[in-house]
Amino acid sequence: MTPSRPRHLDSPLVAALIKYMSKAQVWVFRRTAGRVGGRWRIGAGFRKPVPTLLLEHRGRKSGKLFTAPLLYLVDGDDLVIVASQGGLPNHPQWYFNLLAHPAARVQIGAEQRRVRARVATPEERKRLWPLLVALYPDFDAYRSWTEREIPVLILRPDDEAR
Repeated sequence: MTPSRPRHLDSPLVAALIKYMSKAQVWVFRRTAGRVGGRWRIGAGFRKPVPTLLLEHRGRKSGKLFTAPLLYLVDGDDLVIVASQGGLPNHPQWYFNLLAHPAARVQIGAEQRRVRARVATPEERKRLWPLLVALYPDFDAYRSWTEREIPVLILRPDDEAR
C-alpha cells in the first residue's frame, strides 16, 4: 500500500531541507570515503539500506561543479539513478544539468569514475523500474505523489575520459 502524499510536500521548506541535508551528506560522505553516507537508511531504506553515490555534475547555466548524493542500482557496467526528488512536482536541477552536460563523475565509497549520462529509453525504463522499486520501494510512493514522469537515467562508464 502506497503511503498518502505528505501534506506539505510542495512547501519551499521541503526543497530547502533536501538541499541542505544533501550538502551535509556530501560533506560526511567525502570525509569518510562513503563509510558514513554511503547507504541510505531513511524511509524504506531503514530496514534495507540502499547504496548511495555522489554525482558530480556541471551546472548548465553557471558552469560550476555541483554534487548530489543519489541512490543507485547497478545494471551490468552501468549505474541507474532516479530523478525522483522525493516526489516533488519538479525535476531536480541535477537532471537538467545532466541533459545539458552529460559528462559527469561519480564517487562510490573511495572510488571515483567518469560516466556519461542519458535518459533511459521507454523499453529500458519498463525493465528497470521494477528493479528500482525492489531496491527502494519508496520510489513507487514518489511516483504516485507527482504528476510528472520521474526520469530514470543511465550512467555509462565514460571510456573516452580515461
